[in-house]
Amino acid sequence: MNRKELIDALATKTGSSKVDADRHVGALIDIISATLKKGDSIALVGFGTFEVRKRAARAGRNPATGEALKIKASKAPAFKAGATLKAAVNGTKK
Repeated sequence: MNRKELIDALATKTGSSKVDADRHVGALIDIISATLKKGDSIALVGFGTFEVRKRAARAGRNPATGEALKIKASKAPAFKAGATLKAAVNGTKK
């Protein structure tokens, strides 16, 4: 499902217009992005948790030349699924 399909599904499910659904999806993405940028996490009970994970600096290799290079430490957004979402995906009851 892409963003357009998500907006269509949200509009249908809530009985709102596609313009409103697009605005809501955009706002949700902005809120999640801003929260993660601050280093905080968002926990949606039963659904999952959006968080920032730190990656340590490490050594790597350029696959084309085989040359060794240093990869800087970085932060990466991550999502950890909750038990209810996992159960829904697996077709089991939580």
